[in-house]
Parts: sequence; structure tokens; C-alpha cells
Amino acid sequence: MLRIWGRSNSLNVQKPLVALEELGIPYERIDAGLAFGVVNTPEYRALNPNGLVPTIDDDGFVLWESNSIVRYLCASRSPGGMWPTDAKVRAQAERWMDWQLTTLLAPINVLFLPLVRAPGTGDPKSFDAARATCERNFGELDALLARQPFVTGDAFGMADCTMAPVAHRWFNLPMERQPRPHLEAWYAGVRARPSSKVLELPLS
Repeated sequence: MLRIWGRSNSLNVQKPLVALEELGIPYERIDAGLAFGVVNTPEYRALNPNGLVPTIDDDGFVLWESNSIVRYLCASRSPGGMWPTDAKVRAQAERWMDWQLTTLLAPINVLFLPLVRAPGTGDPKSFDAARATCERNFGELDALLARQPFVTGDAFGMADCTMAPVAHRWFNLPMERQPRPHLEAWYAGVRARPSSKVLELPLS
């Protein structure tokens, strides 16, 4: 059985968990990271020298980095489905997956710390700048979803798996947001999928 290390309320762990649930892959999740420890043990560092989560062991094949794990799961279990075989469609999906890592997540984390994990901390100017950046970024995503029903394209796929936990964090931060009708409709559809059970824990 596939094993995955990482706490269930970690955004980066939730990305492959969504994929595992969508693909119907049996798995064992092992708590690791923050209060659970594990990640600095020699045994775990032998699997993932970065000491981060998630890491998977798929019948002896070890892989870390959340988006790479999602790509691997979808390519190995759902070629032509959740992993597009058309190179152009796949490249578009992978571009948004990379954008999620390089552009979308960092400003959300700036908001997350003072709003959820450490209330009252943080610099107000940095907070306001991050909020403006988030609004701009989610405006781009809303524009994409005005043109197509899913981030991956015409069907729920690998890019949606990586975007769902990020959007979940955004929509559940205790703050006001600009209306984004297409993004909101997509998120409502994501929350209606059985795989969204991995997003049910409160932000922490």
C-alpha cells in the first residue's frame, strides 16, 4: 500500500491527498511535521533529505515535493484522464501548477500567519501588500475559470488537485474578499466532490 508522510492539515500534504482520493488509491498516511516530529529522524531524512512533508513511498518508489507527487500519481494511474496526454493541454495545466508554487502561495502565507497561526503578529504594510497581491492573483485564476471549467482544462485533473487546498485556505481566511464568481463556482464544485473530505479540518 502506498504510504504518505505528513499532517492532514498541511496544505502541501492535502494536494496529493486530494489526488489519492480522486484516483481511489488505497494509502496509509503517517503523521509527520510540526508537533508530530518525525521529519528530522535519520530514517525520514533518508527518504527526504529536505526534512519536509509530504513524502510518498509507492511500493519502494520514494518521491517528495507535493506537485511532483501529484503529477506522478496522475500520470501513473490516470494517463489521458487526470494527467493529460495531449502535450499542449498538459503544458497549460503544468504551467498553472508551477504558478501556484512560485506566485500564488507566498502572499497567502503572509496573511495566514497573523490571521490564523499567530494572531496579532506581522507588519500591517506587508499584510496589505500581500492582500493586494492575492486579490490580483485570484483575479487571474478567476479569468482562467471563466474560459474553462477546471484549472486542468475540460475535466478535473492534476492542476485542480494542487489548486484546491490553496483556494480552500484563501476562502477560509477570516477576511473579506472581492467577488470572483468563476473561482467561487469552481470552488463550490470542488467542495462537492468526495475527495474534498481531506479539506474538512479547520485552518491551523
